[in-house]
Amino acid sequence: MNYRVRYTLEAKEDLKRLFTFLAEQDPQAARHARKTIAASIQLLQQFPFTCRKAVPENAFLRELVISFGSAGYVALFEIEDKETVTIVAVRHQREDDYH
Repeated sequence: MNYRVRYTLEAKEDLKRLFTFLAEQDPQAARHARKTIAASIQLLQQFPFTCRKAVPENAFLRELVISFGSAGYVALFEIEDKETVTIVAVRHQREDDYH
């Protein structure tokens, strides 16, 4: 079974903010981060339940940990139904929390 992956407006803004920040420091790293995140998100098309639960009481709200360099990113997502996964937010692992 394949899930359709969609993004909330907030998640799209998170990605834009993260890439803009990294591109100001290192444009090549920003391009590499974009490819790494996109490849990792593809996992959700088939195996969203393999990711860790974001909160113990909700089996459908999960986090995908994306390794990148010495830290990486975390994508918060919700399994909406048998066909849809929604990326709710994305943050760098060194950020305090989702924005």
